[in-house]
Amino acid sequence: MTKVDVYTKPWCPYSGRAVNLLRRRGIEFNEINITEDSIGQNEMRKRSGRLTVPQVFFGHVHIGGSDELFVADKSGLLTKLL
Repeated sequence: MTKVDVYTKPWCPYSGRAVNLLRRRGIEFNEINITEDSIGQNEMRKRSGRLTVPQVFFGHVHIGGSDELFVADKSGLLTKLL
């Protein structure tokens, strides 16, 4: 099974949408709360090149944020990556 990492902040509605989609699909994931985690924030920036949350990774494949995750789900990409 592919390792899935999701960088989030609990107050962010887009993070909530992404996490809820993964849960509904039964996809196991590692949620990384970067609210007060500067090391996690730096890691997310290096991996994604972005500053916003959520950022979703299936293995080494960067899916993107919440909107991109929903597009990947609808297109069947998530199933292929698992």
